Amino acid sequence: MAYAGGAAAAAAAMHTSSYRVKFRKNEFMDLVQMAQPSVIYHVRRMHFFAYDGFVMYTLECKSEDFSRKVIHVMEFSNSDWSEKTL
Repeated sequence: MAYAGGAAAAAAAMHTSSYRVKFRKNEFMDLVQMAQPSVIYHVRRMHFFAYDGFVMYTLECKSEDFSRKVIHVMEFSNSDWSEKTL
């Protein structure tokens, strides 16, 4: 499941710029309501999704805060992809 989530996160990142936009919890939750993403990704303390050409993220939410699917991924990176040995 983590592989599928990682692949989905990578695909979403391909349709965004390298810019990330950070939000406080309330503003991020408002943006989730406005953008209606089908999936929100989660890695460590960060929840994020792609919208309007950017990666929108917050460090202040918990997965339980969302009524939509949250996919837990292993890594978030803006560097070029390379296979790593786990």
